[in-house]
Amino acid sequence: MSLQTSPRPADLTPAPSPFLDVRDLRVHFPTEDGVVKSVDGVSFTLEKGSTLGIVGESGSGKSVTSLALLGLHKGTRAQVSGEIWLEGRELVALPEHEMRGLRGRTVSMIFQDPLSALHPYFTVGAQIAEAYRVHHKVSKKEARDRAVEMLKRVGIPQPERRAKDYPHQFSGGMRQRAMIAMALVCDPELLIADEPTTALDVTVQAQILDLIRDLQEEFGSAVILITHDLGVVADIADDILVMYGGRRIEYGSVRDVLKRPEHPYTWGLLESMPHITGDVDRRLNPIAGSPPSLINPPGGCAFHPRCTFKGWVPEGRCAVDRPELLAVAGPGKHLAACHLTPETKNEIRGRRAAQ
Repeated sequence: MSLQTSPRPADLTPAPSPFLDVRDLRVHFPTEDGVVKSVDGVSFTLEKGSTLGIVGESGSGKSVTSLALLGLHKGTRAQVSGEIWLEGRELVALPEHEMRGLRGRTVSMIFQDPLSALHPYFTVGAQIAEAYRVHHKVSKKEARDRAVEMLKRVGIPQPERRAKDYPHQFSGGMRQRAMIAMALVCDPELLIADEPTTALDVTVQAQILDLIRDLQEEFGSAVILITHDLGVVADIADDILVMYGGRRIEYGSVRDVLKRPEHPYTWGLLESMPHITGDVDRRLNPIAGSPPSLINPPGGCAFHPRCTFKGWVPEGRCAVDRPELLAVAGPGKHLAACHLTPETKNEIRGRRAAQ
């Protein structure tokens, strides 16, 4: 008589946690007119070596989200709640002195305006060297050599001489490169780039994006790219988070979101962009109206006052019920917050394609 062996238990090893895990992040600012809900329940994840593009109009909450990741709202009137997990460490509740040790070394940021982010009274090399010395016990000469090395790495010619120049002596593209050098001087694991190509001409934009991509491959960093330009996101990002009125309304891979967008706001963003291979006589279709008030946001779907397809949803539901971010049918992790049914979206796509 043979003994029956019990079935092998299933592997109960928990799945590894993502490198960055943002859960229900909220950043509210009390004012005399009311509470400004700049970020209202945003969640996303990011792995090392990957790039997340956060897109949306001005005032959608993109930059406020990035500042929360750096803990720069600590000590202000901002009311921050939710969770930000970075390699198993929760940052929202982290004391400021501990956050200061992470800021610049583990998490770093390329700010939107390099001219105002760089101090006008100190040379560019001295500022990069100072950022390095904050986190490393090295001599001034070692820090300066590191600054020159980083300026060379980001493609600034004659780095030894240019390290002695002041920010106003750099062009816009060179200042942005210097900001990238400062952000990467400590080899951060998470790099946040807030509108890194704003106010730069197209050629310099391409150079900056190529530089970020090359340095990401070299350092293995996770990158969050904040922009209003879907073309930039298509060029460099792996995933896209579309924000509107402080909330996320669409989330997924670049291929899923750009090839088959599921939210009318994303449709509008794509239609308002010029296409290099498109009809030169075709007029761009900007999104009518203005972004919502973050003090008194509209009820239901925040986008419904500007949405041209709200009439396709029965009983005025868009103005009453806030849509949940739900998975879209098909493979992948594509999510969208919209009351339009899949059948209705397909009919709308067919009519728009026939126009």
